[in-house]
Amino acid sequence: MKCGLCGSTLHATTTDLPFKVSEQTIVIIKNLPVAQCDGCREYLIADPVFVKVEELLSSVDTSVELEIIQFAA
Repeated sequence: MKCGLCGSTLHATTTDLPFKVSEQTIVIIKNLPVAQCDGCREYLIADPVFVKVEELLSSVDTSVELEIIQFAA
């Protein structure tokens, strides 16, 4: 697959990404599977993975300032 931004090749990898779920709450999801560009480091999250991310984020306690969640397929 080619990067839509720069045209380089995307490779499957895992990464840690932050998501802001409220004004005071940030969630870091660790070991998230993505396709990442070799050239510009842009990444894509597959639809089934993003559905799981949305499920994880919907269950977060927004009274907590920072939460770290391990992604498990």
